[in-house]
Amino acid sequence: MRINEVEITRSIVERFIKLFLDNLESDVAVVGAGPSGLTAAWKLAEKGLKTVVFERGLKPGGGLTGGGMMFSEIVIQHEALPILKELGIRYQEQRPGYYVADALETLGALLVKVSHSGVKIFNLITVEDVLLIEQKVCGLVLNWSAVEIAGLHVDPLTIATRNVVDATGHAAEVVNHLVRKAKIKLATPSGGIEGEKPMWAEQAEQLTLENTTEVYPGLWVTGMAANAVFGGPRMGPIFGGMLLSGLKVAEAIVHKSNTNQQ
Repeated sequence: MRINEVEITRSIVERFIKLFLDNLESDVAVVGAGPSGLTAAWKLAEKGLKTVVFERGLKPGGGLTGGGMMFSEIVIQHEALPILKELGIRYQEQRPGYYVADALETLGALLVKVSHSGVKIFNLITVEDVLLIEQKVCGLVLNWSAVEIAGLHVDPLTIATRNVVDATGHAAEVVNHLVRKAKIKLATPSGGIEGEKPMWAEQAEQLTLENTTEVYPGLWVTGMAANAVFGGPRMGPIFGGMLLSGLKVAEAIVHKSNTNQQ
């Protein structure tokens, strides 16, 4: 077969545009393709909710791939091992109670599982605002990450969704957009963003799960974004809480969706 450059271009554009149009409306839009966001997307799709992921970077993974200080290994505690086993990720008990897995293998397994569950991950797309109608978050305002980086004045596009999951990590970007522009009150002690506290892994792992919730109608927080919004500490290269937080937010959204349909 003769390879034609224009047909290569046509194939890419046709496929991408179809997928983008297919995801203009969804049950859940996850912002951030780190470990908690990917786990949430996988579990949401597994339960039949139409889910899409938007990642601003070229490569997904968030803080996962860097491991600890660029040693590409991560620690997982016993409570999260069932998720590793379900993903088929190899691990070993390096010290009593401390299970170590390869960071890149973990990301690869998550990406395959998310993709095979029917979720499209759109990378290089930045969420620059939310669609807020009658005090409910019901969509996202999108632009190319390159537009943001270059500082160009290019109007964005908007997609609709019933639920937004902020999985943007320490920055909690989606929540910050909402608070800054709409001056709303969150379901936090102060009504605002409490801010991330210094490192305390034990507390952080526990609070990550406790803080995973719907913080405003239609807007949920998971992973490190949950601790940043509610004032929990950071936890470093231990990732069990990230995976379990993604699982928890998915279960909570599925439960609310089922309740609303009854």
